[in-house]
Amino acid sequence: MENIRFYLLTTFLFHTCSASTPNFVLLFADDLGFGDLGCYGHPSSLTRNLDRLAAGGLRFTDFYCTSPVCSPSRAALLTGRYQTRSGIYPGVLYPGSRGGLPLNETTIAEVLKPVGYATAAMGKWHLGVGANRKFLPTKQGFDQYLGIPYSHDMGPCQNLTCFPPDVKCFGLCDVKTVTVPLMHNEVIKQQPVDFIDLERAYRHFATSFITESAKKNQPFFLYYPSHHTHYPQYAGPEATGRSLRGPFGDALLEFDNTIGNLMTTLENTGVINNTLVFFTSDNGPELMRMSRGGNAGPLKCGKGTTYEGGMREPAVAYWPGTIMPGVTHAMASTLDILPTIASLAGAKLPQVMLDGFDMTEILVNQGKSKREVMMFYPTDPSKEFGLFALRLGKYKAHFYTRGATHSDTTPDQDCSVFAALKAHDPPLIFDLEADPSERYSLPLMGKPDLQAVLERIMKVKGQFEASMVFGESQISKGSDPNLEPCCNPLCSPKPSCCKC
Repeated sequence: MENIRFYLLTTFLFHTCSASTPNFVLLFADDLGFGDLGCYGHPSSLTRNLDRLAAGGLRFTDFYCTSPVCSPSRAALLTGRYQTRSGIYPGVLYPGSRGGLPLNETTIAEVLKPVGYATAAMGKWHLGVGANRKFLPTKQGFDQYLGIPYSHDMGPCQNLTCFPPDVKCFGLCDVKTVTVPLMHNEVIKQQPVDFIDLERAYRHFATSFITESAKKNQPFFLYYPSHHTHYPQYAGPEATGRSLRGPFGDALLEFDNTIGNLMTTLENTGVINNTLVFFTSDNGPELMRMSRGGNAGPLKCGKGTTYEGGMREPAVAYWPGTIMPGVTHAMASTLDILPTIASLAGAKLPQVMLDGFDMTEILVNQGKSKREVMMFYPTDPSKEFGLFALRLGKYKAHFYTRGATHSDTTPDQDCSVFAALKAHDPPLIFDLEADPSERYSLPLMGKPDLQAVLERIMKVKGQFEASMVFGESQISKGSDPNLEPCCNPLCSPKPSCCKC
């Protein structure tokens, strides 16, 4: 069997080297739960295109993000490093944040540029704007950018239209800040953004980028961090009222439609067989929104928590002729995407401490993962508390547990905002293969095999925490209203005058 695997891997590498350099399309959903897609068991979601990718590609059952909230998760995805290293903690960045993803961090786009890639991003950035817009994607390796530079609820939305013909957005969103802008590269094109037309703009942008790259025979990297399905949900006329799940389902359907458009473009330009498409999500569902907040399936809790529902995500890898259809139970993470892309592109890795592993063996041969361990940091990591949880093989140990506002309103009281921080010594240990819902902690008394597992877990934890160097917190630098993006910076009174 090992000889066969070696032959397949050698054949693949020969094919990769002899063929044109592969393209990469990275799809990143927002607040999407493990149980939200049809291919992951949801009975009423309309996700035909994602389901098609899963049927024709490799679907992961044990794939993790690094944080149960947005900004830190995105930092880890793009750098292959835990967010504690880059300083994207605690919590998330805001429109006027002074900090952002440090420019000395190396993103996937910056890894690919030296080997000739065209790079573009569209959608939710959420890694800072900053003074002189120094933290935007165009300063972080991307040739082009179209999108909202942070969460689309970070601006007044009560009078904005989220569904046609004129259904106002649900809730108030953030007030006393500028309305949400649509930016092209570093220029505001529209403020407030037109949610109804936003996905059409993204589809046009992606089609143009892929088509131009294909015409030039230039390899490309397209990063699409979607706003869907984050609150407040929105959708255009092609998706509104067409799902069975109400506003959440319509938003998810629109996201799926955009993915379908991307796949059609890849087919029409003749590059689909030379393109790795990878899909996952930034964190678990915002259960506090109830039916508008997504579904974690069988997993415990959701966004804001270090339970499985907060950080275990749907993930699919699709590459016709290279990745065979199937399901893998190999443990993997968003941290592993940068080293995998670098390996496939023949690019050099950044000369820094990376936390990711090359997934090529998983993707090509559905083989074993190089990842044995996954670390779980809370939304507000600190040296004092260290890791909240750690997964080693099939076992997960919780050293601390805590609920979250984002996961409130569920019947499980462990998820509630009123579930205060609780230390566990010895830690709670769960067998995630037998009990992925984390319902039944394993007794240690009289179990020498589990005692041995715990000893190994504590050793791994100690080694990791001793090696972790916390970067300067970018979020603790605070905010300045003057840094909020305004299309008419000299207008008055702000922020209400920022419209164009």
